[in-house]
Amino acid sequence: MRIRTLTVLMTLLVGSCAFAHAQTKPMSIEVFPFELEDKSAGAGIIPPDEHDRRYLSESAQVAKDMLSQSGRFTIVDAPAGDKQAVAPHGLRNCGGCEGKIAKEHGASLALLGVVTRVNRTEHTMFIRILDAGTGRPVLQGFTDLRMGANYAWPRSVKWLMTNRILR
Repeated sequence: MRIRTLTVLMTLLVGSCAFAHAQTKPMSIEVFPFELEDKSAGAGIIPPDEHDRRYLSESAQVAKDMLSQSGRFTIVDAPAGDKQAVAPHGLRNCGGCEGKIAKEHGASLALLGVVTRVNRTEHTMFIRILDAGTGRPVLQGFTDLRMGANYAWPRSVKWLMTNRILR
C-alpha cells in the first residue's frame, strides 16, 4: 500500500512539474536604447561623443542578448522607420511612457537603461522593466558607483542583469 501511494504521489508531482514547465512561455520585451544622464562637471562643455554612443548601444545589446539567452524573454524590435516618441529630456523623464510605446510595438514589457556619468571615470546605472499594459515596474536594478569610463558601461549591464534582473 505504501509503495502504491508513493507511486501515485510521484506521478502527480512529475505531471504537475511537466504542466508548469509547459505553461512557461517567454514574455515579449522591447529594450529601448540606453540613455546617458551626464552629471559630470564637464557635461555642459563636452557633449556625448561617438564613444559614448557606441558603449550605450553595446549596453543595450548586452541586455538584449542576456534576456534572450535566459529563455524567459523574446525581444521585440521597434518597427523599421518608426520614429518613437521621445520625451524632450529622454524616456527616463517621461513618466513611464516607454511602456505605452512597447505596447504599441506588440511587447508586453519595456526595458529602459540609464547610465549616469558622475565624472569621466565613474558612473552608476539603472535598469527598469515596466509592464507595458499597466505601466507599473516589474523589475529594476541599480548599480552603486562603478569605476571605469564609458568602455565599462556594458560590463555594468552584465552585472545588473546577472545580479538584479535575471536572478
